[in-house]
Amino acid sequence: MNFKTIKPIRKFEVNNAEQTFELSHVMDLMLEADEQVTLVAEEGKEVDICRKDWGYYATPSLNSRLKKFGYRCCLVDSSGKKFIHIVDQNKMLSYQNYLDQQKMTIIMWLDDDIISTNHA
Repeated sequence: MNFKTIKPIRKFEVNNAEQTFELSHVMDLMLEADEQVTLVAEEGKEVDICRKDWGYYATPSLNSRLKKFGYRCCLVDSSGKKFIHIVDQNKMLSYQNYLDQQKMTIIMWLDDDIISTNHA
């Protein structure tokens, strides 16, 4: 694994017609095949990213480890662009407000044992 801290921090705006957010690009991380990084939130919840020679596991197992840490995973649409979101189960109302503000729609929850297109 190699990483590069971005100094000065690169700040950039992400926006839609109604709202603008400023993001901060703070680090680049380069993984070799079969290396993993774990993102840890303040309360101890974890999300893993693992590099393989063919690409990446972008999340831990959706219906096991991700669920154990209190997250859900869904595929969303934003003006024709598709994104995968990992959502804290305790912050579903905040997440729905974000989707509404950004005019995003949930295509499907990916962590259901039976894949559905139902919202929260």
